[in-house]
Amino acid sequence: MKTLIIEDEKAALRNLKAAMKEVEVEFEIVGETDSVAGTLEWFAAHPMPELVFMDIHLADGSAFGIFDRVDITCPIIFTTAYDEYALQAFRVNSIAYLLKPISGVDLQKAVDKLKMLEGSDSRQPMVDLQAVMRALKREESYKTHFLVPVKGDRFVPVSVEQICYFYIDDGAVKAVTQSAGSYDFQQTLDELAEQLNPRQFFRANRQYIVARKAVVGASLWFGGRMVLQLTPPTAEKVIISKARVPAFKEWF
Repeated sequence: MKTLIIEDEKAALRNLKAAMKEVEVEFEIVGETDSVAGTLEWFAAHPMPELVFMDIHLADGSAFGIFDRVDITCPIIFTTAYDEYALQAFRVNSIAYLLKPISGVDLQKAVDKLKMLEGSDSRQPMVDLQAVMRALKREESYKTHFLVPVKGDRFVPVSVEQICYFYIDDGAVKAVTQSAGSYDFQQTLDELAEQLNPRQFFRANRQYIVARKAVVGASLWFGGRMVLQLTPPTAEKVIISKARVPAFKEWF
């Protein structure tokens, strides 16, 4: 199988090549590129390969920029370091992907998936790349860190991964971390709800935005409502309205 590899990390390239040797497919590597510009030059000078391995983040930009200039008609297996939430974009669009570091077992599954997709109705496009690009751009736009003011004129970086929930305390917005630390935020909860990944955070009510990892339990409450148990524990009950309970169950 004539194969083009688009990858800008040497260690990842070695890892992929090692995995390729473990698969029941004979790969013939016809090209290796490490940038958008280099990949465009390669396609301009070579016939279409039978398979492309494509890293998403390249030295000079997103690999999706390649599709603006080249109509790649062969199957593509994306290699990525995206987390589980971002990978949902691939799953719903029937793309074969590999999460780094790559194993031979994972590569075999991706190849098998491509064979299955190729055997489906040829009148239907195998991949909606535009939908994937839109989904991944949304993922990339969500906040991963906040620069939070502390005493005096100092600011400290706070990773979103550290935050268990945001809440309103006496009119001020605060965030509580896994270590039970607390930070004052200048944004409103409405603004934070727009900046946070909705797969990781849920707007429980007007006073709380909770992270999935902070939810350690839930129980039914009067009138069809639900009470959440969070960690670190909260000073008051975190109640989800009856109307919001179905959305919470679907989210969780």
